[in-house]
Amino acid sequence: MNDLLGPSAVAQLRTSLAVAADQPAWPALGRAGDRLEPLALRARAGLLAAALIDDLDAGYERAAAAFRTALADDGFTGWLLWPVGEAAVTLALQDGGQRAFDDALALLAELTPRMSSEFAIRRLLIEDLDQALGVIRGWTAHPDEHVRRLASEGTRPYLPWAVRVPGIVARPSATLPILDELYLDESETVRRSVANHLNDISRHAPAETVAAAQRWSTTAGDRAAWVVRHGLRTLVKKADPGALATLGFTSGAVAVSAPQLDQSIVRLPGELGFAVELRNEAAVPARVAVDYVVHYVKANGSLAPKVFKLAVADLAPGEMRRFRKSHGFRQMTTRVHYPGRHLVQVQANGTLSPQAGFDVVT
Repeated sequence: MNDLLGPSAVAQLRTSLAVAADQPAWPALGRAGDRLEPLALRARAGLLAAALIDDLDAGYERAAAAFRTALADDGFTGWLLWPVGEAAVTLALQDGGQRAFDDALALLAELTPRMSSEFAIRRLLIEDLDQALGVIRGWTAHPDEHVRRLASEGTRPYLPWAVRVPGIVARPSATLPILDELYLDESETVRRSVANHLNDISRHAPAETVAAAQRWSTTAGDRAAWVVRHGLRTLVKKADPGALATLGFTSGAVAVSAPQLDQSIVRLPGELGFAVELRNEAAVPARVAVDYVVHYVKANGSLAPKVFKLAVADLAPGEMRRFRKSHGFRQMTTRVHYPGRHLVQVQANGTLSPQAGFDVVT
């Protein structure tokens, strides 16, 4: 990923801007290109943004004019626009005026069809949340789906790789008007962003998340249903009653057996097979969200639970159904497995089964 902002991107950036700014030499940008190697992607973007500012040696207006002119070059696209957006925002904030602030938002919207401005926009949100959101909400009617997506993605509470915007986390309702305008968007990419945004909000404001999902659930059609289901995925894993009810999962007497393990020892890399039985003990049908929880051993010996999807089932009154699952244990960059006593259990609409233990060995 780091090579997305490598020497070739720097060379293209210099080529595109040389004509646009009538400035053939970009020495600071060239020096920065030679210092990229030890840096991660986000740090590279910051280094190149600072170099752009040094080379331009001018205020926001001249820089913005150069960046807009460079859009005439088809090569002025992709990840090289991340530092461009960051440089524009830095200069706008240094300017300090409302005109520069508003124009920086407009410039990011112009750049985003070439490369999402979701990272650069965060510092404008931090600077003046209400002013920025007022402009961004207008983007929900923009003819370009990339700009509409930016309205949702750029304002996500926990956008990966991006700086946090404290005001968005502190005010869960601040971005919901944007999502209300976009959850039925014709673009699947925009709808996916809305669902991920709602799921972000669920981490710190479950009540507001469920209320929004319930509003959207009154809209017929697959679009709304998918966004609601995907936006509530974390709350469903947490067995939130409101989320379960919104998705039609029935609260009631669902009995869950202890997982029956195929083996008591898993040698890395390996798999654990298990089965579980569910019985609807109510006199009415039950729709059940079935998940399972693996309690992983951490480096310090403590346990950390992780929830995984298993199935969705409709059980008739008195019906018993058996489910099987095989769960892999392999070392990955995102999960390191440690030897020790692990646990697994199943949950159905929030009802947890007894735990079953097994040992992971190397």
